[in-house]
Amino acid sequence: MNEPAAVVVRTTCPRDCYDACGIVAELRDGHIKRIVGDPEHHRAHGALCGKCALAYNGTWIDPAKRLLTPLRRVGSKGRGEFEPVSWQVALGDIAERLQAILAESAATTILHTHYTGTCSQIAGGFPNRFFHRIGAAEVDPDTVCNKAGHDALKLMFGTSTLGFDPRTAADARCLIVWGANPSATAPHAHSHWLPQLKRHARLIVVDPIRHDTAALADLHLQPRPGTDALLAFSMLHVLAREGLIDQNFIAQRVLGWEAVQPQIAAASPERAELLTGVSAAAIEQAARWYGQGPSMLWLGQGLQRQSTGGNIFRCVALLPTATGNLARPGTGLYYLNGAPERGIDADALNGTALRSSPPASISHMDLAPTLEDPSRARALFCWNNNVAASSPEQRRLRSALSRPDLLHVALELFHTDTTAYADYVLPAASFLEFDDLVLSYFDYTVSAQVRVMAPLGQSLPNQEIFRRLAHAMRYQDAALYESDAELLESLMRQLGVNQTFASLARVGTIPWRAQTVLPFADGRFATASGRIEVASPAWQAAGLPFAPAAHADPAPAEGRLRLLSPADPWLMNSSLANDQHITRRIGEQVVWLHPAEATRRHLAEHQLVTLRNATGTLRIRLALTDRVPLGVALLPKGRWPSREGSDANVNVLIPGNKTDLGQSTALHSVEIELEA
Repeated sequence: MNEPAAVVVRTTCPRDCYDACGIVAELRDGHIKRIVGDPEHHRAHGALCGKCALAYNGTWIDPAKRLLTPLRRVGSKGRGEFEPVSWQVALGDIAERLQAILAESAATTILHTHYTGTCSQIAGGFPNRFFHRIGAAEVDPDTVCNKAGHDALKLMFGTSTLGFDPRTAADARCLIVWGANPSATAPHAHSHWLPQLKRHARLIVVDPIRHDTAALADLHLQPRPGTDALLAFSMLHVLAREGLIDQNFIAQRVLGWEAVQPQIAAASPERAELLTGVSAAAIEQAARWYGQGPSMLWLGQGLQRQSTGGNIFRCVALLPTATGNLARPGTGLYYLNGAPERGIDADALNGTALRSSPPASISHMDLAPTLEDPSRARALFCWNNNVAASSPEQRRLRSALSRPDLLHVALELFHTDTTAYADYVLPAASFLEFDDLVLSYFDYTVSAQVRVMAPLGQSLPNQEIFRRLAHAMRYQDAALYESDAELLESLMRQLGVNQTFASLARVGTIPWRAQTVLPFADGRFATASGRIEVASPAWQAAGLPFAPAAHADPAPAEGRLRLLSPADPWLMNSSLANDQHITRRIGEQVVWLHPAEATRRHLAEHQLVTLRNATGTLRIRLALTDRVPLGVALLPKGRWPSREGSDANVNVLIPGNKTDLGQSTALHSVEIELEA
């Protein structure tokens, strides 16, 4: 008998990734047979990245691995012992306990923490409506990732989420990728977009690590960590010396330029070479290529995860400002391209009007001490993230999560390090199991996330879980019950693409606009002055100096190392680390040193070493590579502590230190001692 023909469904990957790949799901008899890349998608080119290809064809569709029913804790917190209960029982008890907290304490003692477990619009935004209605405090999601960069660009340009359109790269003659690693975080852009750009443009990568994108570059600047601001000023020095500063653009569009000129004059390439470790010749070459333009600048999120991250972004963003590399095809600055810039009403989606009091939030850097204090935290909801694996002060946080009196509710697809501490674990549906929209934060596109299969077991999409919890709380607000169909219709209308969700689903992905997007083409910026504010009182009000500083961190003290923890090419933040095929791929957790660093410390490859600082210790095996510079230890993020022999990952060494702006993580400024 012939096998029935496969049914093909197009959908979109909603992971926290620049690529937002189109997906083709092949089904037979209603069951997924294969998940592959969409051959008609402009980024996927018919293939998924290795990590998603393994996970989506493995753990994510395996009923034996997924959470299938609501669970109630029966053992002590941290042991991961639960019993199955019905949705009615789980939500009824959660609602009763929340009502008791609201009767006795401030609503802000109910915390919720979320991030990018999914980047789809409804599942990532709608749950906020419940927490706005209840008056809860949000653990600011961007403080664990990229808040300093956002705040710096908003102060300077008036927005941080209106970047260059990648389609205009055809007109560029130079691209600088500063502090990003597309080979790990944008694998299809690395494999296709960058090589295409290199046919007509120079690629410069600025990063302490010689990752695969750095190896692809025409020029790799490898600065000592913490010296990016001085390096940027040194490039400005060369631009000024060689007449590549656009004085007309500055006169018309920039506020405060005179305040940065003395530091530009002092930041010679020769001085920068001594402090950054980048040769004067390389600095001069990079400045010339960029200054001759048209040139584009890609600012990575890892760059601003330093104690002076706000100042660093401010300094590097002076490059397009000084040269006028803005508002023209082949130019621009990119950090993230946001949904509101495509017409989405974020306040409406997130339900901010449901609040009866001003919004309250805390930094992820303050999560552990906040949870330790019963007067500040009586309940915690975790959705779309795994704080026990991804947040700082790991030992302290896990101790705080063990509080018997803390009501802890986790929404998840799988058991994680965080669910082990929960009172209730609510099974969430995966992106393959409901309709939604995905708006790439790299390309200006609109993509359909299409239901491919029924939710496994009793799992439900995030938004449906919070609709049911709102009902259990007896809330009457209509916004808490808006259906997915209504939401999709509203979002499509806001986007103005003249499509229904059904018509979008048939093609998968479309451009948001046929014409390329040129940010700031009207010459105005959403700042108080309407100009690019490189120096102004607004910076002082935010706690930074009036003008940016050509700063360089001092080198670590003798015997110490700067610890860097970028993305692992086989992981997605803390997602995917539970897939058995990926686990085999990534192997044992190791820390990477330069061979010469190991030699001078009398250490050998594969040797067990201890990493130590005031926050914690980690026993780990040593690996060697010349891709890591001297003075640096490389330990990628994303591992689940419970799956490691040490029962810890890099966050056991990360304190809650904050950046100079935005109360964001300064994890790339952490130093450690390393001993046999």
